[in-house]
Amino acid sequence: MRVAFTAKGSNPEAEVDPRFGRAPTFVIMDTETEAVEALDNQQNLNAVQGAGIQAAQNVAATGVAAVVTGHCGPKAFRALSAANISVYVGASGTVRDAFGKFKKGELKQADGADVDGHW
Repeated sequence: MRVAFTAKGSNPEAEVDPRFGRAPTFVIMDTETEAVEALDNQQNLNAVQGAGIQAAQNVAATGVAAVVTGHCGPKAFRALSAANISVYVGASGTVRDAFGKFKKGELKQADGADVDGHW
């Protein structure tokens, strides 16, 4: 399974970014092979609006099954859900730490947004 992590950098040692739509990068990791890929999200850092929706569309295009982040707003959550992507919130530390917690089932799967839009 491919999982996207919001990140402040482009590798597993980067810190998890608490924001979904405005995270600078998504680090995508495969739970079976542990292969790593980085998806740049710079175009959404200063977007006036729609950052979460655009980021969700970009992430969905990579074929991930889940997203791990600190927080997820309502529009991004709806867009990810519409693409059948599970959302896990409350992640912190490095991407590698969050990856380990994800594989152990220690992260909370969200059933809705946990912050207001434009957070």
